[in-house]
This record gives sequence, C-alpha cells and structure tokens, in this order.
Amino acid sequence: MKNTVCILALLLASTAAAFAQSKPASKPASKSPATATAQAAKPALPSEETVNAFLYQMFGYDPTITWKVEDIRPSEASGLAEVTVVLTNAQGSNGSKLYVTSDGQHAITGDILPFGARPFDDARAKLEKGVNGASKGPEHAAVTVVEFSDMQCPHCKQAAPNIDQLLALEPDVHFVFQNFPLPAHNLAEKAAGYVDCVGRASSDAVWKFIQKTFEEQSNITEANADEKLKSFATASGANADEVAVCAVKPETKERIEASVALGKSVGVSGTPAIFINGRAIGGGAPVEVLKQIVEFQAKNGKEPAAH
Repeated sequence: MKNTVCILALLLASTAAAFAQSKPASKPASKSPATATAQAAKPALPSEETVNAFLYQMFGYDPTITWKVEDIRPSEASGLAEVTVVLTNAQGSNGSKLYVTSDGQHAITGDILPFGARPFDDARAKLEKGVNGASKGPEHAAVTVVEFSDMQCPHCKQAAPNIDQLLALEPDVHFVFQNFPLPAHNLAEKAAGYVDCVGRASSDAVWKFIQKTFEEQSNITEANADEKLKSFATASGANADEVAVCAVKPETKERIEASVALGKSVGVSGTPAIFINGRAIGGGAPVEVLKQIVEFQAKNGKEPAAH
C-alpha cells in the first residue's frame, strides 16, 4: 500500500512538473481584496465525477489498483479542497489525501501540517473531548496516546506490538483505542462493534479480545465472522452472547460513527493513525521513536519551548 501512495505522489509530481514547463504563464484577472479572500477561503469543490476521472488517468493503466472517493470538503488550509480517497491494491487498502487548488487545475499530495508555537493543541483538544474508546493508564496523565485502528487492517496488526512495548516502557501514559473501520474492509465494522461492546463490558477483556482478533485476522471470513468473534469474546472473559447482541445495536453503530468522525476531524484517512498529545505519528514508527516523543511531550507538552 505504501508503494501505491508513493506512485501517486510521484505521478502527481511529474504531472505538475510537465505542466509548469509546458503551460505559458497568464496574467490573472484583477480582483478586489475582499473577493480574493472570500474565494481563497471557500474554494470550489471538485465533483466526485472529476476526481474519479483524474484517478482513472493516474491509475487506469493498472487493473489491480482500485479506488473509492470517501470525502470531498474544504480543507482547513485556506484555498484548498481536501479529497479523501481509499486506494486498494494486492497489499491492502489505505486512505490517501489530495488537496485541489481553488482554480481546480492542480492537485497536491502529502500532509498539510499544523503550524505555530503550539501546532498540536487543536488536535489534542478535539481528541480529549471526543474519545469514546477503551482506555488504560492514568486518566490525567501528562501524555495521552490515541490510536485509530481497524481490526481487519494488516498494518494495524503489525503496529499493535509496538504500542504494547511503548506502554510497557512508559506506564504513566494514558492510552485510548479508537475504532476506525475502513469501508474497504467488509468485516471491519462488525469487528469494531465487538471491540466497543467488549470494552464497555470489561476494561480488562477488551485488550485480550483485540490481541486475539489481530492474531486470527487472516482466518476470519464473512462466513465465520460471528462465530470467531464470539469465541474471542469468550476467551477474553466477556459474555459472548451479550456482546453479540450489543454489537448490532444502533447506539453501538452511533458510537463507531462518532469515533470515525473524530478521526476525520483530526486528519485521519487511513489506519493505524497514532496521536501523541495531538501530534500525528506514522503507524509504522519504531518503538524507540514513539518513546522519545512521549518523553519529549511529558517535559514540553504544557508550555511552548523556549527559543
């Protein structure tokens, strides 16, 4: 999946370079400052049809790559439209973002980072207010780690041991596990319902359930999903029948939808997505790096660093 994202970035970069070399510069029409500011703040959003046509030009040569346009909205960065796309190839699925300029003529890939003396405070505040997942560690810790995860995501399975190691090394951290089932995974939402219900039933059983589900990830199919998930719940110490009933209740669906909305509000488009005091960290970051950031946040997370 990482290769797919890299291909997208490289293709866009080469397209932009060719465009810059071939298209003559034109003088923009004069606009009043108020008009220019208003247009920059509220860019015209590309249609889903246009986005799909663009992606077809990018990836249509390879029938193994498919995509789904998940969201088109104004970006928090002024003058850009934010397009969330789920890309799928033989290695799996993951979310990617495109930022389309207000004139609809250019697309940018990559991350748009928050800026300023306290760049992560906004995301941190949203997470502290909105998290509803299973948690462990001191509730009022100096450092909170939030992970958005998909139980059917292979990369989430790979990241899980790193999180366990981090929490063993940093026992004073508060950790929250948030459901973020990706639409491309047909069993992810069902599994998320089980995670949510086991977590509300037992703060101890949920971690065993998550671990067991990841361990058996490749053995879970549409035909045996309920049987497998119920067996994992039982093995974890939860009441499997009660959990199964809870998992399909409307309130459980609403809780999962709220978790997904929270993730999207802080820029999550794929999993795993890890936040340390609001700072987004790549899901593949090694334990040593995660530990360094936790320790840095513990010392410097409350006040701006001196310069």
